[in-house]
Amino acid sequence: MNQDTIVALATGGTGALSVIRLSGPEAKAITQVHVRKDLGSIDSHTVHFALFNAVTRDFELRLTPIDEVLIAYFAHGKSFTGEETIEIHCHGSSYIQQTIIQSLVAEGARLATPGEFTQRAFINGKLDLSQAEAIADLIASQSQQAHAMALNQLRGTFSHELSTLREKLIEFASLIELELDFGEEDVAFADRSALIDLVQQVLAKVKRLISSFALGNAMKEGVPVAIVGAPNAGKSSLLNYLLGEERAIVSEIAGTTRDVIEETLNIDGIRFRLMDTAGIRETSETIEAMGIARSQEKITRARVVLALSDASNASQMEADRVWVDDMRVSYPEKEILWVANKTDLHAVNLPVDYAISAVTGAGINALTHALSERIKQDFDVNQETIVSNVRHVEALEQTQTALFAALNGLRHQLPADLVAMDIRSAMRSLGNITGEIEMDTDILGTIFSRFCIGK
Repeated sequence: MNQDTIVALATGGTGALSVIRLSGPEAKAITQVHVRKDLGSIDSHTVHFALFNAVTRDFELRLTPIDEVLIAYFAHGKSFTGEETIEIHCHGSSYIQQTIIQSLVAEGARLATPGEFTQRAFINGKLDLSQAEAIADLIASQSQQAHAMALNQLRGTFSHELSTLREKLIEFASLIELELDFGEEDVAFADRSALIDLVQQVLAKVKRLISSFALGNAMKEGVPVAIVGAPNAGKSSLLNYLLGEERAIVSEIAGTTRDVIEETLNIDGIRFRLMDTAGIRETSETIEAMGIARSQEKITRARVVLALSDASNASQMEADRVWVDDMRVSYPEKEILWVANKTDLHAVNLPVDYAISAVTGAGINALTHALSERIKQDFDVNQETIVSNVRHVEALEQTQTALFAALNGLRHQLPADLVAMDIRSAMRSLGNITGEIEMDTDILGTIFSRFCIGK
């Protein structure tokens, strides 16, 4: 257990109120020095009014009033960190915040490092490692789906799923280990076909979790969407329509957009990062050429490409058909949607994915729905566990590799001790995600260093 008491500001920015948090064995004693309210006998989960004083010790003890505060107390074992915790609710003045923190440090508290409160909660068994990481994701969430995904992980949905998988592997390992204990008697306790079925069940679930990472990462970071096409295809008009405001300049003059304009749009709870790019064409104009080069770069970075064509320009449509086909060959991993714009000027059957009018709005609902569905794929984001953490997916991939090796060993009748090694390796990889096995302190430090101070 940690013997020092840490302190930090738990709220960010400037507001009417701020919260300063202390955690550790001396939290109450350090706070008591600064208030006349007797904290000795207060109950856990109670809030008390007090006048916080700065303490000066010269020839005599002097108390200087700083602020009227509320003190929330959480007893050892009953707080977020699992330690004795005090939260001081003061006014939002930066002077008040710093004076209170400096006063607490002067009495023996230590300034907390980033994520140290959450790290203590993990060390004290109040939450597992995947739940701890979910706190950072919850704070950073910028869309409904990212919020729901982080909240489900914080509530232990992912942890429970991993625990179920590990229990199946433990059952497997116990049967194999039992065979090894009675190896000289040549006794087989484990039905090989049943073990193969068990490994395949776990492997199928691990594969599903790995495949969900593309969606989870997209919901967490936002989905980059490049709107590209020839000049005057209506890229800026489409961006403006989607945003509901005149964000980009619209003109009949070719080459109006000289740089990439980026904005965010929330569709069905998923955050899309829309990039309106310069019209792609041959040009000798230096500034426009730089914009076109940036457009090409954004295509390589985008998850989805909306290839926009002018439906009223037959020759351009034919040229765009070749261009879109080439892009699909060059970027098979991307969602490339060919979209015909200006259908209000040319209403004919076109060989495109979607036909829209950025003036009337026709077809745009179908386009935005397609964007959402193509990102979600066949995952039910409200019912399934979605993986969004790079560390988690790497551990799952290691688990998958070990399970493949175990499955191969079972099918080829390899010795039980070799199969057991692969199963133990899979169990360790799963345990890395939740921290059920002993973690390297450097790894833990890296994980929690990404948290904000005070969390």
